[in-house]
Amino acid sequence: MKERGTTKKPLLTNREREVFELLVQDKTTKEIARQLFISEKTVRNHISNVMQKLGVKGRSQAVVELVRLGELKI
Repeated sequence: MKERGTTKKPLLTNREREVFELLVQDKTTKEIARQLFISEKTVRNHISNVMQKLGVKGRSQAVVELVRLGELKI
């Protein structure tokens, strides 16, 4: 039988992390979309998904919580 490792699953997907790293660099939704080659709607969806995961109501609160949890460095 294989033993399960104690590896913790990251809270964010790679793309969500990319979006929030750009957000903390003060990039707009449009700038993030252009840089990542995705639509502005997709950027907003990623932000919304993260806010829902964290149970927060705003982008700023999400950033603060991600930093507190060690998921994001600023």
